[in-house]
Formats: sequence, C-alpha cells, structure tokens
Amino acid sequence: MNEPIFSIQTADSPLIAAAIHDGSRIRPELHPYLSLDTAGRLREEDPHTAQWTSIAPTRIIGLHSRFEVDLNRARQKAIYLTPEDAWGLTVWKEALPDEVINRSLASYDAFYREIKKVLTAIVEKHGSFVVYDLHSYNHRREGANGQEADPKENPEVNIGTANINRQRWAPVVDQFIDDLRSFPFQGRHLDVRENVKFKGGYFSQWIHEQFPEESCVMAIEFKKIFMNEWTGEVYPGWLESIQDALTSTVPGVLKARESVQVNQLQR
Repeated sequence: MNEPIFSIQTADSPLIAAAIHDGSRIRPELHPYLSLDTAGRLREEDPHTAQWTSIAPTRIIGLHSRFEVDLNRARQKAIYLTPEDAWGLTVWKEALPDEVINRSLASYDAFYREIKKVLTAIVEKHGSFVVYDLHSYNHRREGANGQEADPKENPEVNIGTANINRQRWAPVVDQFIDDLRSFPFQGRHLDVRENVKFKGGYFSQWIHEQFPEESCVMAIEFKKIFMNEWTGEVYPGWLESIQDALTSTVPGVLKARESVQVNQLQR
C-alpha cells in the first residue's frame, strides 16, 4: 500500500486552506524512471505554501510532488506523460508502465474521495464553506538572471474565480480582495488582481461541481516574490508577511460568508 500523498487536518469551521502543490516527495518506485532532477521539479512545485494553511482550522496539504500526480488537474491529465503536459519538461526517462500509472491514479482517487467526505461533513454542520486554494507561480522563466515577466500581466497575487458563482459569492470575494490589498505589506501594499494570470484549476472546479450552492473556492496564486525560484532560497520574513496578510482577511471573509448564507435562506 502506498503512503498517503496528502494530509488533512479537520476542525469545526467553515474555513478551509489548501496547499495541494506544496509537496516534493516522489514514491520510491518512480525514482528509476525520473529524468527531471529535484531542482527542476522544485521550480514548478509550490514550496512553503503549506505554512500558510495554518490560517484556517481545516488544512489540506499535498505531501507528494505534482510530478507524481497532479491533484489540480482532471484525472486524465493528472500524470505528466509528455513534455507538453509539463511546460516542455522531460519528466521521465521512458514511458511509465500502466501499473505504475494506475497506482498514482489510485492515490488521486483516494484524495478526492476524502475531500468529498470532509466537505460534506462541513456542509452538514455549517451549510457552506470557503476554501483558500493556495499556490505560487514563477515569474523568471528566462533564467535566474533573466528578465522578470511583465508585472502588468503578472500580479503579485492572482485570485482565480472563474469556477465560482461570482454573483452569489461577491461579498466574500470582494471582501477578501479588499482586505488583502489594504494590508500593510513590507511597507507597501500588494498588487492583487482577479483572473489575470490564472482563473482557477481543477481542484476548485471539482469542488464547485460537487457543491454548487455551498462552496466558494478562491484559487490564490502568489507570485514567487518571497523566494528565488531558481535556487530555492527564501527571503527572510517574506513567508511570514504573506501569512500575516492572509490572516488579516479571515474575519471579513467569515462574516461575508455568513451574510451570503443568511441572505440565501431569507429568499
């Protein structure tokens, strides 16, 4: 039996934080097939995002690398079989055997079964829930000393809301964005925009399909301003500043969620 590729910590709250791309482990049977080295994988993973999930009572964390199985893609695309699946990167030395692929997909299926169970229990208790779907993204793809991606098209924080019933959950989303923008971050304010770089992945899409009336999942992508995406070096104090900024949004988001729920019940 494979070890779990995720961990879930549950608590009595309608607020959930997820970092499903934080993990970097690869199960041992895959090591002989790997072509992409640890540093190459790390650049496309979301290291340190698990730390930010501490802002919520219920925490969902990916423990294994997205290069083993990507929990933020549909099942048929969850294994990176070709370079086209992985930003042009050659992940494997040779084609993976079917039985190896099937074991990865079994872990994927176990993840979504458990997520449904956890979210169903929250809905039964609280009626609805909000998920902070936490990610990070690269902005120096031309190399360590290459030109930074155009800030006009790469906000420091991208909020993906394409999978949300935006009209229904406007109070929650707008409150979150306003609070994050207004937080005093490193002596300034964060550039926070909606649906510029990313609009939300399969994880948020799946949750909204399963819980169309009860879920508000915001796909929150932080540009890797907190680290050197090529060396992995984390800049002192930046992770904590981002965590503080996220924490500042929680009271307003919870209050807005409650107002949305009350308004729906009164209709």
